[in-house]
Amino acid sequence: MSKLSTRLRKFNKDLLPEMVELKYQLMTENAFRFFRGTCHLFYEDLSKVKDFPVSPSTWICGDLHLENFGSFKGNNRMVYFDLNDFDESALAPVCWELSRVLTSIFVAFDSLKIKPSEAKKVVELFLSTYSDALTAGKAYYIDPRTAKGIVKKFLKEVKKRTETDLIKNIINPKSRHLKIKIDNKTHFKIDRDLRIELMTHLTKWIKETVEWPNKYKVKDAAFRVAGTGSVGVMRYMFLLQSTKKEDKFILVEMKEGVPSSLSPYNKITQPVWNSQAERVITIKQRMQNISPALLSPTVFNGNTYVLQEMQPIADKIKFELIEEKNSNMEHVIKDMALLTASAQIRSSGIQGSSITDELIAFGKQKDWHVPLINYAFNYSKQVTDDFDQFLKDYNDLEFSISKKEKGGKKLEKTI
Repeated sequence: MSKLSTRLRKFNKDLLPEMVELKYQLMTENAFRFFRGTCHLFYEDLSKVKDFPVSPSTWICGDLHLENFGSFKGNNRMVYFDLNDFDESALAPVCWELSRVLTSIFVAFDSLKIKPSEAKKVVELFLSTYSDALTAGKAYYIDPRTAKGIVKKFLKEVKKRTETDLIKNIINPKSRHLKIKIDNKTHFKIDRDLRIELMTHLTKWIKETVEWPNKYKVKDAAFRVAGTGSVGVMRYMFLLQSTKKEDKFILVEMKEGVPSSLSPYNKITQPVWNSQAERVITIKQRMQNISPALLSPTVFNGNTYVLQEMQPIADKIKFELIEEKNSNMEHVIKDMALLTASAQIRSSGIQGSSITDELIAFGKQKDWHVPLINYAFNYSKQVTDDFDQFLKDYNDLEFSISKKEKGGKKLEKTI
């Protein structure tokens, strides 16, 4: 077994074995998908670098890459484009966050067969825009009113989608009752007893929580798979029907809160959180301009979860569809850089994060740009090498899950 295989299996050993198999399969798609699924490798390797640029401490999402920006409906019911994944969030050096997103640009562009010279121009554009935004010391946000270029068009398109469209894609049309369609790709069946437990839990939660709409009845529950890095954690979805209007539905997600993969390597003292779900929700609320609708923590069978509404307007920009138009790409990259700086400014001076003045001073400095770009470019080559090794090991069945492993942690009971 290769050293890489050992590292991957060690990190994923406490996750759901059946879902880990799926995670490994998804990671074979390309180097960018592999990069998205191995955040822990990135920070383990980064922690060993001795000449890495020094930077202020700030709140970071932890897994910032090109597909962790997207649209969602805020709790004020407006549509926003922003950072949207905070599972790995922590108080950490600014350059940790930046190195992750810059590396993602090099890796993603290489996967799309775009020349390294073009990727470098985009990386430089991201950093210059980020530094200018940080220097301005003002947090901005992007919604359909303020968006420009391709992001404006993107938000207009996703805003047209309705809850009805989402529900049509989720409900099983062949069932006499309201059931979630099981496709064994993103929606998986759970056993009857667990399904009843989950539905009972959410029903009680809705009745007792004033922030949630209590005029809904829980109709069904299923296991949900989304993304790459989080595949293997407990993640459920629920179908709710209005008790007032039978044609009114909402979908709710309940995702297990697990420790950030940065935590073994991050030397900065962290706040004492009541739970991992509290960490994710608190940092998300600090960094985003407006957080998603119905964002709340809950405890189920001793594990903490993050609850939030699933939405028809939640989406990510598909970079392979805009790669041929440089103007579109530039608009998106500038917006992402602006949002990154804004999230850090918005959350500055809280529980140990650097104050805005320190971030402004850092933005004015430019001596860290070249070292950071060089690190990101060189590490992107390491990602490619690791991906090649991963494919070899995968084809050699190094990642097959044994019967003994499958007998370990399950979906509380079983899938």
